[in-house]
Amino acid sequence: MSIATVEADLKFPHGFFTRTGGVSEGPFASLNCSLSGADAREAVLENRARAARHLGADPALLVGLMQVHGADVATVETPWRPGEGPRADAMVTSRPGIALGIITADCAPVLFADRAAGVIGAAHAGWRGAMGGVLEATLGAMVALGARIDCITAAVGPCIGQPSYEVTASLRDPVLADDPASARFFAPGVDAAHWRFDLAAYCVHRLASAGVPAPVATGQDTLAEPARFFSHRRRTLAKAGPIGHQISIITL
Repeated sequence: MSIATVEADLKFPHGFFTRTGGVSEGPFASLNCSLSGADAREAVLENRARAARHLGADPALLVGLMQVHGADVATVETPWRPGEGPRADAMVTSRPGIALGIITADCAPVLFADRAAGVIGAAHAGWRGAMGGVLEATLGAMVALGARIDCITAAVGPCIGQPSYEVTASLRDPVLADDPASARFFAPGVDAAHWRFDLAAYCVHRLASAGVPAPVATGQDTLAEPARFFSHRRRTLAKAGPIGHQISIITL
């Protein structure tokens, strides 16, 4: 089984990886890249190495985070051991060879690049992190390394799509309290107490508002494509057991 990715025009080697092309089995089949689940560690490390090599990166230079749905950003100077990353939801670097990996299973992976400055970034953006400013914080950390916001390209990768993302007031109310204009990212749901949230469009809007020229979303719905993507919401709706997570990587 070959590795499959979704790509955007970011000018650096990158990929939003699907769930295919790995060695994991059962509910983790097959390219599960999360070290925090119940999958065998050796299988996950092999999957992560395969993803890194697919982009021409050294697996020893692929770094990840302990993602916590916040807005903290790590600036990567030297790689750390797998599973020992800081508690943060985004990373930036200007060090050649470093590969930045973000783990998702419905949240939005966002990859950033400023080719002229030689600076890249990667962020994990669920609705809380996106509302809390993780994308803007990533841009700020890139600027601190010499990037210019008007030279940064950014792409929002596969995440849960609006038709699949039924939410209640517990999500809608804080998003609207933060910015009432965000009402445009909510469509009617199954009844008056539910809405469908467009996470990808919300992330694109926040990137554009921060000054990124023409940010894009790749458009895949992780819940709607079980053969290609892991999905936390799909697992929850099915009352199923553990699942895997896909990885998104960008490297200098």
